[in-house]
Amino acid sequence: MLRKIFFALFAVVALLSTAFIASAQSGELRGHVTMNQADGTKLPASDVVIDVFRTDLTGKYNTKTNKKGEFVFAGLPFVGTYTIAASHPSARPTYLPNIKVGRGTDYEINLSPGDGKRLTLEEIKAAEKQHAGNGASSSTPKESAADKAAREELIRKNEEMNKKVEESNALITRTFKAGNDALNLKKYDEAIAQFTEGLTADPDHPGIPSLLTNKSVALRARGIDRYNAAIGMQDDAAKKTGLDGAKKDWQEAAEVAGKAVTLLKAQPATPTPETPAGQKSNLYYALAARADAMKFFVGKVDATQVDQGMAAFQEYIPMETDPVKKARAEHDAAQMLFDANAFERALAEYQKILAANPDDLVALLRSGQALFNIGAINSDKAKYQEAANFLARFVEKAPDTDALKADAKAILEALKDQENVKPEKTATPTRRRRP
Repeated sequence: MLRKIFFALFAVVALLSTAFIASAQSGELRGHVTMNQADGTKLPASDVVIDVFRTDLTGKYNTKTNKKGEFVFAGLPFVGTYTIAASHPSARPTYLPNIKVGRGTDYEINLSPGDGKRLTLEEIKAAEKQHAGNGASSSTPKESAADKAAREELIRKNEEMNKKVEESNALITRTFKAGNDALNLKKYDEAIAQFTEGLTADPDHPGIPSLLTNKSVALRARGIDRYNAAIGMQDDAAKKTGLDGAKKDWQEAAEVAGKAVTLLKAQPATPTPETPAGQKSNLYYALAARADAMKFFVGKVDATQVDQGMAAFQEYIPMETDPVKKARAEHDAAQMLFDANAFERALAEYQKILAANPDDLVALLRSGQALFNIGAINSDKAKYQEAANFLARFVEKAPDTDALKADAKAILEALKDQENVKPEKTATPTRRRRP
């Protein structure tokens, strides 16, 4: 009886997938608006027009508050400086200057009954100049002392928060760029160190998921380098140290990419037409990085996580629009299952690939090898027969330069000699004579 054999496609792990590098250029701006009532209470104000003006560069964003008086912009450039203006047909307009996005800070805006005017950026700039930044709008000359004090206190608190946001922005921008530069140069230790430093910023900063995504890419790549270096070592202790380092990198790569996906999914939906593409793009990069990391983590570190690995691929593949990358991901998912000794599931995935492309050489070879192992595990001669059929098709179609062709021939010889199993001939269709 043939014993079970576990095959590896390459002795050296190849970095087949593109290094996905995410963007970290957008942040969230949210707040809520209340309306002063005659009895002194404040109630949420719905349908309030929110105009967000970018003041360091030209830019304007618009939305309205919902029934709870809330508004949110999920993808504004986080390096900008903004002014939030609020207006309603039954209220006196107001604004908050010098706003920074970045932490999902819930800015509070309070309206009082008024003429319903809608402020322009020019009017706000004139009011700022006239009142020397005290927050009083030129359209609100009758603002009460209490309202003025409340506004000034709110502006002071916002300035404190903005300072912290600016510090986080500076740290994340610097480490993100330095990390990406190092990653592109394949200086993985430096890239990982830069991304790790950036992650010490405000944990709620919108740039954190992109840092996590790119750190995952760097960890996965470093793990591959460590693995390739280790398998060529003659010293057993040094080899073990190298392989353990690679496994640790792949495990952490899977973990940090998973965190990135979780954080991005938790971000609120974007109400503006400019931002969904950026948010979707960041989630795409995170899903791709997680799938790439899980391929190595499941296949070479912890086969018990095979379900989580397949879930990662099943979430990423539908988002991939590039046919070449999609096909590669389908192969990677099947290879992960094969490496984890989940041969039945690997076979099912390779059969899907062959259904779309009957001449796919890797799928033919892996289907034969998976069936061979299934046959060995279950002492199932029928599986051996199926294995021989797939392997024969591979040998027939593969070029002589294919390094795995000899391996496939060796398995076929073993099946013939030890199990008396030969590939079944494919029937040739009989041509009908014309009448």
